[in-house]
Amino acid sequence: MKEQNLTLVEKFLIVGFSDFPQIKVILFIAFLLIYLFTLTGNLLIVTAICCSSQLHSPMYFFLTNLALIDITYTSILFPPMLARFFLNGTFISLTECLLQMHFFVGIVSTEFLFLTIMAYDRYVAICHPLRYLTIMNRAVCIGLTAGCWLVGLIDPTPHTVLMSKLSFCATHTINHFFCDVTALMKISCSSTHALETQTYILGATVAVMSFILVITSYVNIISAVLKIKSTEGRRKAFSTCASHFTVVVLFYGSICSTYMRPTSAYSMKDNKILSLTYTALTPLCNPIIYSLKNRELKNVLMKNSG
Repeated sequence: MKEQNLTLVEKFLIVGFSDFPQIKVILFIAFLLIYLFTLTGNLLIVTAICCSSQLHSPMYFFLTNLALIDITYTSILFPPMLARFFLNGTFISLTECLLQMHFFVGIVSTEFLFLTIMAYDRYVAICHPLRYLTIMNRAVCIGLTAGCWLVGLIDPTPHTVLMSKLSFCATHTINHFFCDVTALMKISCSSTHALETQTYILGATVAVMSFILVITSYVNIISAVLKIKSTEGRRKAFSTCASHFTVVVLFYGSICSTYMRPTSAYSMKDNKILSLTYTALTPLCNPIIYSLKNRELKNVLMKNSG
């Protein structure tokens, strides 16, 4: 067998949105505003919950963590992306790329887990209201929170290890706005079969299992609510879940439409646009959804702003 004289790539050029040069300034302003509004909205929720004693309950404790997750992963992606609008030709090393990928995937996995325990929290509140504070006590909440962060950040380790073993010799250009798993697999000249398999396995263990647990919680919630005779009682019960359910649909829908496909079916340009739905739209909408659909939180925010 003849040896191939290949130059292995150790640095990458992230294209970002440079393929839209005619609207470069508009895109920069739009993404900057999205990032600032995301930070402001989620920080307002964290501040309101921390400063208001009436919001010191398990539901709001988990919501604080969800807001911190949204702040974290937008901060992993948006500042470098915004900088690239004016730093044409700036390269990122393989190590830096893998670190960004690892922490981004870890934070997304953590959000899956938090949405799951928030569904369980709503299940306990509606189906076992008299035992709610006993079941969801402080120790349980802290334990669940620590477990979510720990499992979420360890979860992408197999991805990172397998990705570090790939060879990149065809091109150094990543047609995305961050070091996405699929974008890196697309430009590798090594076999990515093991990594694709790992992606589906991790997707099944985290995303699919989380989704099943969320659906299970909501089936029990709906069953319990339908047994309430009062129309007003049913309305109040459903309203306590409305914001969480909306966020679940938005987050799961955007993630699944982006990643749950074979690598061969990916169009990187389309995938780049799709990725904005969960990297930009979801963390921007979360504080809006929760503040509009949650009366207690809305009242506290309005009181503080006044």
